[in-house]
Amino acid sequence: MSGTPYSVLVLCTGNSARSIMAEALFNVLGKGRFLAYSAGSHPSGEVNPFASELCEALGYDTARMRSKSWNEFGAPGAPQMDFVITVCDQAAGEVCPLWPGKPIAAHWGFEDPAAFNGTDDKKREVFDKIYRQIMSRVAQFVNLPLHEMDHNAIQREMRAIADRRAEDVNEPH
Repeated sequence: MSGTPYSVLVLCTGNSARSIMAEALFNVLGKGRFLAYSAGSHPSGEVNPFASELCEALGYDTARMRSKSWNEFGAPGAPQMDFVITVCDQAAGEVCPLWPGKPIAAHWGFEDPAAFNGTDDKKREVFDKIYRQIMSRVAQFVNLPLHEMDHNAIQREMRAIADRRAEDVNEPH
């Protein structure tokens, strides 16, 4: 892989929470090395306010965040992706979109915090837990020496990151 910034597309079903948070985390933690986007196979049409709250606290400009279809990134003139990461949780029976083409792809499943029902305080707890899990994986990825790695090595690392459990991020810091 050569050239920077690397383009990352984070896909989810509704593009309202997990993929939105991952987009913000890649763009902030990547420190200019990554240009991340997010989209959904069946976008909800709105960004979850709890996800927006966390992205804003990260220092990410939330003014341009929106829930959008992954079809936008298959249209002529769309940015070419180096990486595509799905963040839907297969265990919950969600349909994860597939991305055609040549980007290196990985599945990093996360529980859907937007599906949680409870008080706003409990929702914030669930969102914070999932946010920290996503942050852990994104931080591992953005710190890889990608410019020194070949396609197969990157694919192995992306899978290894997916396989690592983030128990340590489940507890508040």
